[in-house]
Amino acid sequence: MKRRSAVFPLIAVLNLALWLPGILASAESPDLSAITQFASPSEQWERGTEIAIEEAYRQCFKTYIIDGRVMNIRMPFAENNERSELADTDLIIQGGGKSNPSELWTSIDTILTSEDFSRYLNILQDGKEKVLIFDLASRRWTWTRDLFEIARMKAQAYKGLPHRPYVLHYGQDVDPTDIYNYLYCIGRLGMDCSGFVWHVLTSTARKAGVDLRSTVQRALKLPRKLDPGQFVGTWYFDSKRPELEQVPDSIQNLRSGDIILFRGSDGRAVHSAIIQSVDFQNGRIRYLQSTDEAPLEERGVHESFIEFDPAKPGTSLKDPSLRWTQKRYPPFPGEKASAFSDDGERYRAFPEHGAGKVVRFKLMNSVFTILNDRYKG
Repeated sequence: MKRRSAVFPLIAVLNLALWLPGILASAESPDLSAITQFASPSEQWERGTEIAIEEAYRQCFKTYIIDGRVMNIRMPFAENNERSELADTDLIIQGGGKSNPSELWTSIDTILTSEDFSRYLNILQDGKEKVLIFDLASRRWTWTRDLFEIARMKAQAYKGLPHRPYVLHYGQDVDPTDIYNYLYCIGRLGMDCSGFVWHVLTSTARKAGVDLRSTVQRALKLPRKLDPGQFVGTWYFDSKRPELEQVPDSIQNLRSGDIILFRGSDGRAVHSAIIQSVDFQNGRIRYLQSTDEAPLEERGVHESFIEFDPAKPGTSLKDPSLRWTQKRYPPFPGEKASAFSDDGERYRAFPEHGAGKVVRFKLMNSVFTILNDRYKG
């Protein structure tokens, strides 16, 4: 009889294993109060808005003990009907990519203690090379040890389809990317880009006593029983609605809470991210996003950076001299690569439509002032 793989949620803090290897290695039951204090955003960030945004960001990470190993699991990226172009059905995900992190973590807790997930872990660690085949429509998975299929994957002759991704596994240890694959393909949950940005904005505004949710609900003329978050997509951030304002994208104009929009070939905004901090002294912008076009270990909610010359704060985000550190890769190895090598190329793309732009909720002006003044006090 195969053993049941043990999974225990530990604590929802960001990059816990990276920050605290000594604490976790030296005790079976970590001192959670010490961990929480060490991981406090106020220990790392100075401005109130930076702290509030960081707190919202960290809600999208949770640390588990899986088979005796501490793993930091990030919220997957997931979007309704993504990868459905060749499927015979809609590919709907939990909450449509707009659920809040606490709801999603409750579902993930259940998934990671299921019999099927335990079987998945056992198969992965059987010491044998294999190709995993996920079926998004049926939310099932299988595997093959066929030598020809393994050779095809090693030769990058990818056989998968958008709704049936293939993954080569060497039968050794399980890592967070394996957990991500299961949560995305079988769990069918996560946050899309605008769902994540909306979560950060509403959470940050709430810290200042500002109800952004009600503002948008009234603006969209939605009944009170409807959650406006379910209707706020990147299209909304790109609209000319009176509650939004476009911000000239020179670095000197940017601040925490601003939304970065990336355009598609038809001129519409197709991706959104949110600025967490602008460090004028050291020349670095930190922005946060949810996307799966990233290195395997960063798929889902993650941080990204733009490096600039502190002596030139008037530089536009469209200036090719800026260094956007975020590289772009296909979600599953072997799939077609992104047309852009990094986020900078993506932001500058389609200049005939104006390329990327930055927008701000007007209400965030008061949020910015309230939170930063409160921290000073």
